[in-house]
Amino acid sequence: MRMYKRHDRSDIFIHWFNAVCWFLLLVTGVGLIHNPALNPFGDAFPQVLRGMVGGGGNLLLVHEIIGVAWIFGFVGYILVNPRGAACFLREVFAVSPDRDMPWMFRKLVLMTLGEKALKAMGQPSALLPQGYYNMGQKGFGQVSVIGGIVIAVTGVIMLLSDVYFTADATVAVSWAVTLHYLAVGVVFAGLLVHIYMAAISPDERPGFRSMFTGSVPEEYAKHHHRLWYEREKARAADGE
Repeated sequence: MRMYKRHDRSDIFIHWFNAVCWFLLLVTGVGLIHNPALNPFGDAFPQVLRGMVGGGGNLLLVHEIIGVAWIFGFVGYILVNPRGAACFLREVFAVSPDRDMPWMFRKLVLMTLGEKALKAMGQPSALLPQGYYNMGQKGFGQVSVIGGIVIAVTGVIMLLSDVYFTADATVAVSWAVTLHYLAVGVVFAGLLVHIYMAAISPDERPGFRSMFTGSVPEEYAKHHHRLWYEREKARAADGE
């Protein structure tokens, strides 16, 4: 079976580094919410977590250390693989209204209402060919990039606020806290869909395995990412 390379080692590393950091930041972040009315796990989880690390101050310190490591991890990735980072951004933000929007609409209807409903709407059931990322992956990528920048910037503002900011910056810090929570909520919602589509949906298993091996089988590439497959095939034919 012919395999097509989709990710190099730095891409695989930053993907799983990001996943581990997000998990730890979510756990410690939820533990920092001391208001039972706002915390989805009530008061018990924050108390247990704070008890494990010796108090809320230490939990905040752990959260901040992981957050700073997360930011530096991405800076390191960009320095190590600037071409890969640029390619990711170019592919994620390149949206074709004529191809990607109909793909997204048909995919959502097929997943929720089924093929009969799609045909009743006068739409063909066949999905339009996609490139390196399909429109669903592009949407999550766009949310992750923009949301990640907001989370990083607001997180740094909150980190520095106790030391460098005066009382005059209270409004700015309050907005940073609000935007931090909103961005985390939006990205987390997309993350749940991403985990289902990438790790649970049987159709995407080869794509999930490629986040360990770096490659996908030819049939998967042809069926799920035909435009990218044809581009790679043409490059191989040209000897690139």
